Amino acid sequence: MSTDSTDSTDPRRDWQHWHEQRTATVSSSYGPLSLTGTYWLSDYPEGRIPAVPGRWRDEGDEVVLTAGAEDAVTVDGKPLIGSVRLTADHAPIHESRAESAGRRLVVLRREGLWAVRDFDPESTARRAFRGIEVTPYDERFVVPGTFRAYETSRNIRVENADGKERGLGLAGELSFELHGAVHTLRVAVEDDGTLWAVFADATSGRDSYRFRFLRPAAPAPDGSVTVDFNRALLPPCAFADHFICPFPPPGNTLDTAVPAGERRLVEG
Repeated sequence: MSTDSTDSTDPRRDWQHWHEQRTATVSSSYGPLSLTGTYWLSDYPEGRIPAVPGRWRDEGDEVVLTAGAEDAVTVDGKPLIGSVRLTADHAPIHESRAESAGRRLVVLRREGLWAVRDFDPESTARRAFRGIEVTPYDERFVVPGTFRAYETSRNIRVENADGKERGLGLAGELSFELHGAVHTLRVAVEDDGTLWAVFADATSGRDSYRFRFLRPAAPAPDGSVTVDFNRALLPPCAFADHFICPFPPPGNTLDTAVPAGERRLVEG
């Protein structure tokens, strides 16, 4: 889900465009609302996942998918009769290799464990979606920040939305001033240099979802970066329970309210 800004010189118009693009992406055919299940193969040693066609087997560095004509599975656009070896999907969901009756069957790997995700455009959540409740743009929540990288990346264990602990890689700290006090968030650095933080604040679980994501642009060489909470994002697990979003790491629960950005899902 892109969080890119436009070249507009009007920050409010720029933000409105961002919000419209976010809504369109979330509600698209294979957006997060279409996820109907995440199935860990270790829970299905016989290879049969009741809700998913075909037989799926963990073979170490690959997953073997076996299907017959009755399964109506295609791989790379061709009907699968027999077996094929798959690795983790990294392309956009609509480009995943396996499909069945319009559903995308996405292969996932986390910490050595394999899973299959079922994305169905006809999901109940997608049909019920009415929008994202968002706070109107407020320039007070755009503040200068400073990123300081750790000497070596750190990996800590944090609870995930599915109740299990997993590793979360952290590359440094982002400091900024808000409401007259200095705050710090522990952040990851994405492949394109942008930052990613999982955070909560005094509104979390009350006036907004229990935690949110923040994706500032890549810092300048001196570490300076703009922190714009107007673009605070709902995590994927706010749209479907089957995502395994990490909770905020220690230190990333702000002791002040951030009534900005995306707040919660609107359903019909």
